[in-house]
Amino acid sequence: MSDVRVVFRKYGGALHWNHGGRLLGEDQHGVWVGLPAGTVARKGEGPAVTWDLAAVMLFPRDAWWTASFNAVPHRCEVYVDVTTVPEWRGDEVTMLDLDLDVLRMRDGRLILDDEDEFAEHQVKLGYPPELVTGAEETARWLLEAVGERQGPFDGAHAAWLAMVG
Repeated sequence: MSDVRVVFRKYGGALHWNHGGRLLGEDQHGVWVGLPAGTVARKGEGPAVTWDLAAVMLFPRDAWWTASFNAVPHRCEVYVDVTTVPEWRGDEVTMLDLDLDVLRMRDGRLILDDEDEFAEHQVKLGYPPELVTGAEETARWLLEAVGERQGPFDGAHAAWLAMVG
């Protein structure tokens, strides 16, 4: 396993969430990165935030999202960011965060989050129409796939999360 850097940016290039991780491997769903308990992250250049629980992230090869699968007892089991397609450059993966998030809570609730932020940023950051359409289509697909536990949202993360501890 090797160290990797996860870098989310906003449209226009501003630094967003960024943190380290451990490359775990690849499967048919994409590239898996482990985030052990105690991982330190920053939102932009803001203060360090330490995550108490382990998680794994999945970076698909050609889809407009990235997913985080959180260890128990985190109240959110699956957190999916609608993003541009993740791009790998050496040991760094980067993508543009497009605001919309799909969450599956441990109690089974499914949430589409940050629609207000998405609407605001379309104007403030000048999202081009194809970016808006891509993000909206991805969010609709994710709501179904995450809710119905299809593809990588069917528990495929469990073996990877077990590697993180």
